[in-house]
Amino acid sequence: MEKQLTFAPRHHQLTNINVWTADSQWLVYDVRPSPSDFSGLTLERVSINGEHDILYSASDGAYVGVVTASPVLPQRYLAIHGPEHPDASWHYDFHHRRGVVIEGPAVQTLDACDITPPFTPGALRGGSHVHVYSPDGRRISFTYNDHVMHEFDIRQDLRNVGVAVPLRAVCPAKQHPREHDGSHFCVLVSQTTSQPRPGSDDISRAYEEGWVGQYGYRRADGSHQHSALAFIGDTLAVNGDKVAEVFIVDLPQSDADFAIAGREPLQGTATSLPAPPAGIMQRRLTFSHSRRWPGVVSQPRHWLRSTADGSEIAFLMKDEQGIVQLWGISPLGGEPRQISRSPWPMQSAFSWHPQGGQLAIICDNSVMQINASSGAMRRLTPRRQQAPVGDAVVWSPDGRYIAFLRQIDGWQQIVIADAY
Repeated sequence: MEKQLTFAPRHHQLTNINVWTADSQWLVYDVRPSPSDFSGLTLERVSINGEHDILYSASDGAYVGVVTASPVLPQRYLAIHGPEHPDASWHYDFHHRRGVVIEGPAVQTLDACDITPPFTPGALRGGSHVHVYSPDGRRISFTYNDHVMHEFDIRQDLRNVGVAVPLRAVCPAKQHPREHDGSHFCVLVSQTTSQPRPGSDDISRAYEEGWVGQYGYRRADGSHQHSALAFIGDTLAVNGDKVAEVFIVDLPQSDADFAIAGREPLQGTATSLPAPPAGIMQRRLTFSHSRRWPGVVSQPRHWLRSTADGSEIAFLMKDEQGIVQLWGISPLGGEPRQISRSPWPMQSAFSWHPQGGQLAIICDNSVMQINASSGAMRRLTPRRQQAPVGDAVVWSPDGRYIAFLRQIDGWQQIVIADAY
């Protein structure tokens, strides 16, 4: 059974994760005209009973979108915020945006910006986006593009993955009108290069990240890794083909360790990107170059998602027949496990049941529930001529509902399906 929650003649956009409030009663969304047109002015929420609230309204020419909710109380929200008073030299772009934290009427800028040397540790130099709380609500992941490198050499403005920690507010000296303070200490945790070596673990892009486990994962020696992020990294095969693989980065348990620089400056230089803190090294998990259909697929667009216990990270890859299937990989590495064996390709981003064991995804133009052990599929919504929108299929924290998007009368609307 499914229930439509929004009806207004406009597009409603869900993010791919953390769209439910912690009590499973509300869904948060933005109202940009289309997923690729970032010009929405409000962040809103709708209850499972159909009530509506406006969480935040942008002003002064700024746009907002890609809102997510904290998985724990107190209830907070994260979103992308474009620049106020945009002009020809500084307007909304990958490298000109920031994160905001919304708690009741209070709104804080998440990431400080410092684009004038000498740069400030803990501040970013460009645009953060798709901000997601860790399952314990303490840390925030994001993807990132760099203004300084964009101006120096656009080929060096490479997508990366970063983390914001509540270590301290960051307040750079203001030497440019677009520089500002931030509430969190922000660093990059991935490393990219514009010239990856063929056949190596070098990557030119890090993206579509996901937190691993509710509280990390169990290492091979039985000890506990308390915090980790998985992400997709674009490698270069020996033959020169770009192949997307699964990577993981283990994060320090202490927030203070994020402020300890490694061999390169946390804040970057005028000719190099910010560097990860000491001891943070990305590790490759999948090695699919020799497969008939190598690599994590780019379509449908999806984000890596982990089981609650952190034992398996799910992603989409083609099987030997060229059909896009769900796969899993241990955070320790090894051979990937094929989860689904469907005659129809997977059509969307996906999410795990809060307790694990099941995944929700769009397949054969329906919302499907897939048993992670057996691969058995259960159709939760009727098959229709037009598939639901593939951007978001998100289980509620209580496991009762799955939220997704459907085109209805020409408008993208929010719908929930009963998962019992």
